Amino acid sequence: MKPKRLTRSAACLMTATTLFSASAFGREKPATENDLIPPSTPLISCDPYFSVWSPGDKLTDVETTHWTGKKQPLTSVIRIDGQAHRVMGASPAGVPALTQKSLTVLPTRSIYTFEGAGISLNLTFTTPALPDDIAVLSRPVTYLTYDFRATDGKEHDVSVFFGAGAELVVNNPDQTVSWSGDIVPGLSVVKMGSTTQKILGSKGDDHRIDWGYAYIAAPQGAAAATGFDRPEKLASNFAAGNTLAKNDGTARADQAGVGIELKALKVGDKPVSTWAMIAYDDIYGIQYNRKNLRAFWRKDGWEAKDLLAASAKEYDALQKKCAAFDEELMGDMAKIGGEQYAKITALAYRQCFAAGKFVADDNGQPLQFSKENHSNGCIATSDIFYPMAPQFLLFGPSLAKSFLAPFMEYAKSDRWKFPFAPHDLGTYPQANGQVYGGGEKTEENQMPVEESGNVLILMAAIAQLEGNADYASLYWPRLEQWAEYLKKEGFDPANQLCTDDFSGHLAHNVNLSAKAICGLGAFATLCELRGEKEKAASYMATAREYAQRWIKDAKDGDHYRLAFDRPGTWSQKYNLVWDKILGLNLFPADVYRTEMDFYLKTQNTYGLALDNRADYSKLDWILWSATLTEDQKDFQALVTPVFRFLNETPDRSPMTDWYQTKTAKKVGFTARPVVGGVFLKALYDKPLWKKYADRDVTKAKGWASMPEYIAPIITNLAPSAEENDSVLWTHTTKKPAEGWEKADFDDSLWNRNPGGFGTSGTPNAKARTEWKSDDIWLRRTVTLPDTLPSGIGIIAHHDEDIEVYINGVLAAGATGFNEGYEIIPFTKDGKAAIKPGKNVIAVHCHQTGGGQYVDVTIADIQPGKKK
Repeated sequence: MKPKRLTRSAACLMTATTLFSASAFGREKPATENDLIPPSTPLISCDPYFSVWSPGDKLTDVETTHWTGKKQPLTSVIRIDGQAHRVMGASPAGVPALTQKSLTVLPTRSIYTFEGAGISLNLTFTTPALPDDIAVLSRPVTYLTYDFRATDGKEHDVSVFFGAGAELVVNNPDQTVSWSGDIVPGLSVVKMGSTTQKILGSKGDDHRIDWGYAYIAAPQGAAAATGFDRPEKLASNFAAGNTLAKNDGTARADQAGVGIELKALKVGDKPVSTWAMIAYDDIYGIQYNRKNLRAFWRKDGWEAKDLLAASAKEYDALQKKCAAFDEELMGDMAKIGGEQYAKITALAYRQCFAAGKFVADDNGQPLQFSKENHSNGCIATSDIFYPMAPQFLLFGPSLAKSFLAPFMEYAKSDRWKFPFAPHDLGTYPQANGQVYGGGEKTEENQMPVEESGNVLILMAAIAQLEGNADYASLYWPRLEQWAEYLKKEGFDPANQLCTDDFSGHLAHNVNLSAKAICGLGAFATLCELRGEKEKAASYMATAREYAQRWIKDAKDGDHYRLAFDRPGTWSQKYNLVWDKILGLNLFPADVYRTEMDFYLKTQNTYGLALDNRADYSKLDWILWSATLTEDQKDFQALVTPVFRFLNETPDRSPMTDWYQTKTAKKVGFTARPVVGGVFLKALYDKPLWKKYADRDVTKAKGWASMPEYIAPIITNLAPSAEENDSVLWTHTTKKPAEGWEKADFDDSLWNRNPGGFGTSGTPNAKARTEWKSDDIWLRRTVTLPDTLPSGIGIIAHHDEDIEVYINGVLAAGATGFNEGYEIIPFTKDGKAAIKPGKNVIAVHCHQTGGGQYVDVTIADIQPGKKK
């Protein structure tokens, strides 16, 4: 497994940011102190795979990228009276860029304004991420609206081209893609996808989708032509007035793409507009306990054509809804936190939702699976959805329960053996069981106090929202077990990890103790709502006793310590926020005042450090800590340096939550859902919270149980490194000659050592021979029985990408990494390559970072038996 975080007023607000001269690190300087130019701007923001950003001050300065930083080019060119101007992407470089005048980022929209050649253009990217209806929120669609108006009193002929590179549909640019037109009544449509289509066949962090299909579509009456080629080539042809190429076919992704030309408009003094949309159908979105689940928008049997047809039909209505939602939310956030705060929430909004996926369970209810983007790729992680939760809580119980439901179904199953809450459900997009730390096997590197406190607090928040503990009652035995654990182990935590695990293990963690105390108080409120008054009183009394001890034991002069046994230390106490939000009243006001006064005199140019051990901080935690006193001056004093960081950081990536507070440089973490935590301040305002939560039209209830999975019976036909320390392989870390995978290849000059190959510390791996380079090539001969079993297959423990050849034939492959031996599906010709007797297994494994390991064998895989 990869190391987690290294191991893991409304009108005023709607005003665009005007670009001015360069400021810190060569970035454009905003016009005023309340204007924001994001380090990277969300264009397409639907889920972890369909997430495209512009990492520049101007849309025409740079090529667009996936959130991981890999190239996923979007290109747009307009012709004004026959003269071409580029308005999106850095290519084709030969087409001059129209002058960008402003950029506005709102919760559901990013709006670029251009001027030149006698016209003004507003180019708006709208992702209809409307939180009241998860059926709409879950749609993987982004609209591009081109609003034109003449600025010189003349009439102009204006036409539009928009295209996308095929990198959008593959993990690596050397993968093969195909493209074609598609038939959807009333629309002109082009689509593209990988040729292999291994649906949910890989997982990992720095990983992009290579299954499903991307679509570009526009109303048939507005579309002039469609084409297939590199987007910059299509754009160049359009710029020259030539016909777009239109041949179906296949090619490497970095040599392919699709595009659409929109019919010319007559542009005068009155605004006119045209639009297109880009969408992605992943066919299946998440694997949950080995069962593939479809995206929530598909719950009623929809296919891609239905998605496109509905999105086109509802274009006008959704544009109006998004505009109204943006204006209202920005106004409310400015009212409670100021203009800078509102703009931070706007930048966070789509990023938060796009770092997870909504799918439907067997009862058609919404399940949300967050992804630990850029912090190891875990799925449905408790200490990720804990900071993410305020954005979900704000908009109602359906959203709030959607991410807890799959987590709790797993936690209540007999697979989870420990007396504390799990950390995660697997590696995105495969939620097949915890992989972090000791996983399901040991208590090593778990986060027992952290995760147990997280869930109890969030359950209490949902109960407060609904006025009852009915949802918590579905999982009461587990919740009570975790409350008992916190009662015994939470006040003075043992040496363990918490959500800030990049800082390492820490014993006697004062902020973690605060979480445990609030978790016990939260559980007491749940007991009260269930009518268990005696139990409620007991747990609340324990929480109050612990709070008084905390105040005494953690006090260190003018602040409270990092750890109970470490005088002269300090830390942010962001976990205390729930004391007020949940109405627990465990800590007196002078605790918050003491901490805040210390924060105000301690913070750096770009924010308050996480604690005394380093200058780095977490953006989400700063905005939580800023709310502790509920004083607007205090809040603004801590928010302003964060706002400054976003405007001045030299790192052009989607908003990071982990950065250096003295230099504004990103430490790690990109595009993570935790930024939803910036909405925490809204939870203090109960009428505001109720206003948004009451709009929940999804009304989710009656979730299905976790899908049943019966593990197959696997019998190795040749020993693996896990069971035998003398399985010899020939191997090399230098790229071998052509034909290295063939059965008769001469590998006599290769090294010969026992498998498996990798580095010590890679979870669940028996690395008998060290391998620490980027690539390794392996060969081994195995002898199989004269009669091959019907269930013959390949199993492998790989970290990361693997190709397996049998007797010279590419028999199996997988990308990303796993945490143990798993079945690797055969290629089309893979199974036929295996024969009785001697077989040569040849393996190539490629590694990019973190732990690494590889071992492969052939096994008999038979259906399991239900217990």
